[in-house]
Amino acid sequence: MEGLRRRLEAIGKDSGLDRVGFAGTEAFPEVELSMRQRLENGMSARVGFTYSDPEIATTPRSSFPWGRTLVVGARAYLPEAGSPDLGQEPTRPSGRVSRVAAGDGYEPLRSALGAIAAALRAEGHRAEVLCDDNRLVDRAAAVRAGLGWWGKNTMVLIPGIGPWAVIGSVITDAELKPDEPLDRDCGACSACLPACPTGALVAPGVLDAERCLAAWAQRPGLVPSEYRVAMGDRLYGCDDCLVACPPGGKLLRRTLEPGGRFDLRSILHASDQTLLSGFAHWYIPNRDPGIVRRNALIAAGNSSSRELIPQIALYAAHPDWVLRAHAAWALGRIGGEAAATVLDQRRSYELDVRVRAELF
Repeated sequence: MEGLRRRLEAIGKDSGLDRVGFAGTEAFPEVELSMRQRLENGMSARVGFTYSDPEIATTPRSSFPWGRTLVVGARAYLPEAGSPDLGQEPTRPSGRVSRVAAGDGYEPLRSALGAIAAALRAEGHRAEVLCDDNRLVDRAAAVRAGLGWWGKNTMVLIPGIGPWAVIGSVITDAELKPDEPLDRDCGACSACLPACPTGALVAPGVLDAERCLAAWAQRPGLVPSEYRVAMGDRLYGCDDCLVACPPGGKLLRRTLEPGGRFDLRSILHASDQTLLSGFAHWYIPNRDPGIVRRNALIAAGNSSSRELIPQIALYAAHPDWVLRAHAAWALGRIGGEAAATVLDQRRSYELDVRVRAELF
């Protein structure tokens, strides 16, 4: 099987992976325990995904009883991170997204893992790709396979890449020799903890998702006012703890693109189809474009740009109360006579108490 191992590693790297490792499919009990603790204390913020069923996510053989090996691949999404075009003009108010969300980094990862799976099947083995899949905590698999170590920012830190990678696996019935986990950690470095704008990293390796801006940008409903200010111009995701992480600094310095930037006026004008196709690789609950618009309204309010008031004013009368509420907040934050006029008009018509709380 050593020859097959070497061939799979070569196929993965030829297909675009930066790292390939091998791990057993035994359960990850310490990860399951950590997830259940976060569910109990509220730090999971009801994000779902692997938290929907921690036992399934940390017990590969529960979904794949035939699985004996995880072939784990990692692909850096820097320095190539780019962004789709949605009417961006550098002189107009814009919002930013995290580097991983600027392009679909998972598509080439999935393709490379698919090539590994195809090679295994050609050898007569069962194989299935697990990429952005709630049946496996991919970071735990990467650590077991020796690709990196758990960082204090909860990310897997890979030598030479740091946190700037997407991770996936192929589960197979082939019995392949596992790699040893790295004997390495962050040591005395805690640069990521104070870098978090909301203090969501409450301890090394412990993220309170109730405070995480990236989590709030994905959640439907009303964003609390204290997090709206902290979101600044963010439309999706947050890179602050990753940027502060020294192991990824060298790769980051080679990256020209600081992440995607999108014209706020274009987003506020865009149709549902345009938003959902332009950001098809984002996780948007229920594929609700209103979540993107809500985030754009928050970014617009934080921009202090009065040229956006006409677009925001349209949302102040939107059928969706969540959008009306955030539009009212944005107008109040921008201020000025034009914004005050719109708010005065809305006070006469608004009946929803949740929106009226933003108008007064």
